[in-house]
Order: sequence, then C-alpha cells, then structure tokens
Amino acid sequence: MLSVRVSVARPLSAQVRESLAQDPTVCGLIVVPGAALDGHGDVILFEMTRENANNIMRSLRHLGVPEEGGIVVSEPLVVVSDAADRAEKVAPGHPADGVLWAQLASHAEEDARPSVSFFVFLLLATLIAGVGRILDQPILIIGAMVVGPEFAPLAAISYALVRRRRGIVAPALGTLLGGFAACAAIAWAVWALLYGLGVITFAQATTGTATEFIVAPDAWSFVIAILAGIAGVLSLTTAKSSALVGVFISITTVPAVGTIGLTLAVGAWEEARGSAIQLLVNLCGLLIAGVATLYVQLLTGRWRGLRAARLRRRPRQRSSARVRMLSIEEDARQPRRARGARRDG
Repeated sequence: MLSVRVSVARPLSAQVRESLAQDPTVCGLIVVPGAALDGHGDVILFEMTRENANNIMRSLRHLGVPEEGGIVVSEPLVVVSDAADRAEKVAPGHPADGVLWAQLASHAEEDARPSVSFFVFLLLATLIAGVGRILDQPILIIGAMVVGPEFAPLAAISYALVRRRRGIVAPALGTLLGGFAACAAIAWAVWALLYGLGVITFAQATTGTATEFIVAPDAWSFVIAILAGIAGVLSLTTAKSSALVGVFISITTVPAVGTIGLTLAVGAWEEARGSAIQLLVNLCGLLIAGVATLYVQLLTGRWRGLRAARLRRRPRQRSSARVRMLSIEEDARQPRRARGARRDG
C-alpha cells in the first residue's frame, strides 16, 4: 500500500473525494477541511494499492490537482487494516509488480542532471578499476563495479525513451558520456604521470589473465549486459534494491573506462581499443534491455489499468441499477395511491 496526501483547492475537493470514494482500491479516506492553501483548500489523506496507483494518479492529474495543489506519495513500513487487505484483493496484479511511473519520472529527472557526488564516485571507481588491472586483482575490479554510479543515468535514458521524455535524454546522455570522458581523462593523467616516474610498467598495464576479459569483449559480454540490464530495471521498478548489487558486479562499464585511461597512458593502443569496444557493447546491451523491460512493464500496466477501470465501473453500475429499480417501484406505487385517493373521494 501507498500513503497519499493531496492538497486541493476547495472547488475541486468534492470531485476528488467522489473520484476516490468510488475506487475500490482506495481505503482510509480522510478529509481535513481548510487545512491547505492558507485555509482555501482541503487536505485529503488516503491509502491506495501500488498496482492501481498509476490510474489514481492519472485521475488526480486529470482533475487538475497538481495545478491547484499538490500530491505527495510515500510508502509506509507497516499497514494493519482489513480495508487495506480488501483493497489489495480487489486490485489486479501483485503489489511487487506494480510500477509507479511518477516515482520513476522523479528519479529519472534527478539522475539525468550531473552532480558532484556522481563524478566523485565515478572517478573513484575508475581509478580503482585501473589499480585492479595493474595488479590483476578481480576483487578490485568488483569493488570498482559496485562503487560506479553509472546505472542511474542509464536507467534515466531508458525511461525517457519509453515514455518519450526528450527533455531527459540529452542531459542524462551528457551526464553519462561526459562523466566517462572526464574520468578517463583524469585517469590517463594520473597513470601517465606514474608511468613517466617509473612507478608502473607497460607490462603491468597490459598483462593479467584474471582481468583479461576487460580488453577482450565477446558475445558473452553482450549477453551479460542484456541480462544485467533486465535485472537492473526490475530492481528499480519493483523496489528490490538488493538486486542492484548483482547488477553492478555484472557490467563492465567502469572497468572498461578505467582500463582505457590506463592503456592510453602507457601507449597500449590495441588494449585501449578492446576496452572501448567492451564499454560500447555493455552500454548498448544495457540500454536495449532497459528500454525493452520498461516497455513490457508499460504494456502490462496498461492491461492492469483496464481491469482496474472495469472494477471502478461496477459499483456505479450497481448503484445506478438500484436507483432505476427504486424509480420503477415508485412509479408502480403511484397508480395505487391515485386509485386509493379516488376511493376516498
């Protein structure tokens, strides 16, 4: 379940309450009159199922709530409520499979913008990967994979392509490629200095069977990138963050960037080319998998949305049928009353 707080202007409050009250996947509806917009609006609190959250958010936007107020969604740790249990049973699908697109949009917009922390983590991961290649230590390569933050802008690009948010693609792509270029350049400067001082040798930078896979991409590199991309997107959309660690240590993006800087510094052009191909293969695989996974989730969500819309119409149909039945019974009573009145007359 998700907890929602809506601040709405008073003229829209009745429409919002009616829309929420008719939805069987909504429970715990509370209205606090005059508590929002400096006394000119109401605060509406309620819980909604994650499976049907997108439909409810769409309805609130259609009513104009964001323009006249605001919507805040949070996820409670524990919900103990029979009404919530009934709402979950009615909602189509499973809570773990529900994708909250508004949340993804917020994360994508944030991750698309470059930040100091992003570049610092990426630079540290790049340098760690370079040391791992020099020492031929896979554990350092794994550490660099975990530290690297590059999956965030990759996920933002995937989301933007699926949802056709062109305003996110360019900044996210700039953050990703700009970060790789800047970190590779800094790594090149560091390793070139150490190479010139004799701290590292050409052989150290170009040999090592345990980390040879970085400079030798093959078909399996693309397969692993596809699988990791699917797992990464699913971990983000289903709030299974523990799976992200496995994703990070499956992709060879940061190790490739670190090795590019290292091999260029010592003049190992062939290995630099292999690292660049490895980076390109991984990026393509991750993006293809990310876009495909999100698109499948989008289609699945629309199908669940149609089922939820039918559920919303059922109470209305029953209530309208009951009104019609009462009207028919009332019409049937009127002639009897008229005949009784004539007898009394």
